[in-house]
Amino acid sequence: MIESISLIWSFVLPFLVVLTVLVFVHEMGHYVAARVCGIRVEVFSIGFGREIFGWTDRAGTRWRLSWIPFGGYVKMFGEMLAVKREENKTASSASMTREEEAVAFNTKSVGQRAFVVAAGPAANFLLAIVILSGMFMSVGQQFTPADVGTVIPGKAADRAGFKPGDIILGIDGSPIQRFEQLAQTVRLYPGVPLEFTVSRDGIELTLVATPDVIEEEGRFGFQRYGQLGISRTGLDREFIIHGPVTAIWRATEETYVLASSILAALGQIISGTRTTKEIGGPIRIAQMSGDVWAAGLVSLLMFATVLSINLGLINLFPVPMLDGGHLMFYAIEALRGRPLGERAQENGMKIGLTMVLSLMVFATWNDLVQLRIVNFLINLVT
Repeated sequence: MIESISLIWSFVLPFLVVLTVLVFVHEMGHYVAARVCGIRVEVFSIGFGREIFGWTDRAGTRWRLSWIPFGGYVKMFGEMLAVKREENKTASSASMTREEEAVAFNTKSVGQRAFVVAAGPAANFLLAIVILSGMFMSVGQQFTPADVGTVIPGKAADRAGFKPGDIILGIDGSPIQRFEQLAQTVRLYPGVPLEFTVSRDGIELTLVATPDVIEEEGRFGFQRYGQLGISRTGLDREFIIHGPVTAIWRATEETYVLASSILAALGQIISGTRTTKEIGGPIRIAQMSGDVWAAGLVSLLMFATVLSINLGLINLFPVPMLDGGHLMFYAIEALRGRPLGERAQENGMKIGLTMVLSLMVFATWNDLVQLRIVNFLINLVT
């Protein structure tokens, strides 16, 4: 009993706290955009299913916390009639009063509806920028020069001709200012030749190195990453505290870099150069939440930042059921001058739901296998 309570406190509770914050911010993006466009919001829910508790504000919005905590939604007046807006204008108008038409989602322009949908993912990116900005103004941004202190014999850097004292200026044409950028890029491209711009004794050189492929089973399952085989001159981490404007700019840059890295890793999985074993689901995220919770506030905030960017990107994928799927439908509507038919959108939603559920099942199974839960259960009955 004590162990069960400890497990809930260590993993489940941190996971739910982080997830609730990210979902709240995402849905708040939809809510604020809807109110800006004059749309009446009927329900703002954190979680699905039956309501645990809630209240209704002066604008008529029901704010609620529901039993199933994995997600949330904003229900807008007239949202389900958006498909029929062009197909049956007369029936739609007859079913609503003029006052209702003025605050209905389906009566708004395609641009306004797209703005409301895109505001959710945008809020997640904004949250990442806000968190990073706050950290850069208080704790500081980790900044260590991208210099080479030691070259490990036989490793990728040694084979490519790196020497102690080299200063790495760029990778494949992209400038490198910090050792952290260097490590992040190399880690993302195992076995892929990279072109390094290096300064050696004031002279710029070009070295081509192929990061060694490292595959290992860690605490969070299978990991495959690149390793160059160098260390920097100093071992101490340096942190630079930025002013508000610089912090926001650096935070925006870091958010872009993190988003690009996530998309690059996803592209490698799709192309087959990176294994699907690295796809994690709710169990792995819960375990990681517990670990960073125990590691301290800074680690927790960085973890929330990465998850928030992930949530924003995933919701922008052009898959029906996700925000990106709705944006895809609105783009088609803008090009055609009218929305897709109701049946076409319903079929698209069914396909999207199947894709999302299949991915969730696969990711969860991956978690069970990679975290050796399947083996544990098998050993219990054999």
